[in-house]
Amino acid sequence: MSVSGKLRALAGWPIRVRVRRQLDRFLADCQDCRATQQRTLAGLLDLNRDSRFAADHGLSTASSSSDMRSALPVTQYRDYREYVEPLKHGDFQSLLGSNNRLLMFSLSSGTTSDSKFIPVTERFYQDYRRGWQLWGIAAFDAYPKMKQLKLVQLASDFCRGHTEVGTPCGNISGLAAAMQSRAVQMIYSLPYEVVKIGCPEAKYYTALRLAIADPAVGQMTTANPSTLVHLAQIADERKTDLIRDIFDGSLATWSELPEAIRPALAARLRPRRQRARELDRIVQATGQLYPRDFWQDLQFLAVWTGGSCAAYLPAVKEYFGEVPIRDHGLSASEGRMSIPFGNDSPDGVLDIQSHYYEFIPENEYDSSSPTVLEAHELEVNRDYYILLTTASGFYRYDICDVVRCTGYEGTTPIVRFLHKGAHISSITGEKLAESQVVEGVRTVLDEFNHRVRYYTLIPAWGDPPGYRLLLEERDVPGHETIRRIERRLDDRLRELNCEYDEKRGTGRLACLSVLPLKNGSWVEFAAMRQQRLGGSIEQYKHPCLLPNMRAAAEYVRRLQLHSQTMLQIPDADDAASRTRASA
Repeated sequence: MSVSGKLRALAGWPIRVRVRRQLDRFLADCQDCRATQQRTLAGLLDLNRDSRFAADHGLSTASSSSDMRSALPVTQYRDYREYVEPLKHGDFQSLLGSNNRLLMFSLSSGTTSDSKFIPVTERFYQDYRRGWQLWGIAAFDAYPKMKQLKLVQLASDFCRGHTEVGTPCGNISGLAAAMQSRAVQMIYSLPYEVVKIGCPEAKYYTALRLAIADPAVGQMTTANPSTLVHLAQIADERKTDLIRDIFDGSLATWSELPEAIRPALAARLRPRRQRARELDRIVQATGQLYPRDFWQDLQFLAVWTGGSCAAYLPAVKEYFGEVPIRDHGLSASEGRMSIPFGNDSPDGVLDIQSHYYEFIPENEYDSSSPTVLEAHELEVNRDYYILLTTASGFYRYDICDVVRCTGYEGTTPIVRFLHKGAHISSITGEKLAESQVVEGVRTVLDEFNHRVRYYTLIPAWGDPPGYRLLLEERDVPGHETIRRIERRLDDRLRELNCEYDEKRGTGRLACLSVLPLKNGSWVEFAAMRQQRLGGSIEQYKHPCLLPNMRAAAEYVRRLQLHSQTMLQIPDADDAASRTRASA
């Protein structure tokens, strides 16, 4: 073991001991899910009991799940907007209790043109951090060599802006990175300041320059596997620049960095000539510079593997090799919900110590009075919409995620993320809502004074993936006009959805494009939908967004789309062979 590896192992020892005790307590609590959830709910109700929202909605005296259900129906973000707005102006008790300190707002795309401002309080942050620590200690114990190695984590800035009273607005992952102790910071290859680089290309290149210089990397963590694929492609495309920078102690993107962070990064830029020569030998032998070759000690990757993220995993394996992948759990701006403890599966134990959960069976979601279940009441192999009550002052909050119960730890369900709800599409985490699509298409077509009979936006596989607007041939204008419509609609969706904008800016989503269908396709489409979903022609509603990638591609294939190859949904073998061919 190297001297630096010994220091990292020693520095982390007290933390590991403490977190193992927390994991033991968590697993013990999982043996009685109902009792744990009732304790969690009682604490959350008490935390924000003296808020104005609680007073307005009869929650000031609530002490149980039945009290809360009697007082409040299932909620969505629109139910909180009038209480979140005062928070942004310093009136914290509009939504939060007097002892529930606000740390920041996590920004997320909403179902309208406005971003969602999710309050991140001190209690919420502690819950978030504990869930990550439980996941982390299980992963480290499964891979003991990690105690000597470093982590590469790509986070986003928690302070992309401020409210008028100075509350930071951004991403909670950046807050967690900023608040790490010095002992924890020792195990990371990238300094926190990397999150402050606004230009995506400069950020990714800088991260690669610093991380590749260190051969002792054992784990790479980010939210979406598409980011890993993108980074691996940049590493190969810019291999000459990277090797030169590592040899010289330079940074090709230096001029693009904010002045404030340059001193911190300059300290990391000493020449690593032996490492540069190792990398050059890899390129000479393989013709490429991929993580599978330059990080020989990589123990595992930490990314989402559920839902549409699974489509990227063959490409991840191609670039990173046959490295185990550990899903880090179902999470969103509104909360961290599950903790996976195994490899190559999105299945995770419900984090019953942090939030209180309720579930609606998927087939009852549109019912006027659906069944609402507590966590311990789920059935294995059944699918549910998940509702959250959290320390952020949100109660019975519907995040439009569909999960499947795949088993139990004691009496606590193990859940797997399947997809966003029926009206939200998320290829890389952008959470594009049908209402945003409708607003975007309407305004853009008005700008061009163009009319169409019907349209449908669908997600489509590609490198990178993106969205395709389906129109019948008779509704497609001339070549130059349609190209302008494509660009304008793409821009409009970026204006309406901050996460779509971010994914487009970082290259994880391709620019939207129009694909023509033969005339008469929408009649056939309606017939196919009715055959599958039932109902009469009078009840039929044409979907402006089809979020399920596989189902959308199957409809399009059956409608004899002219350019079918752009919408191919690969199985694992197809995706891997296409990745090899492109490489």
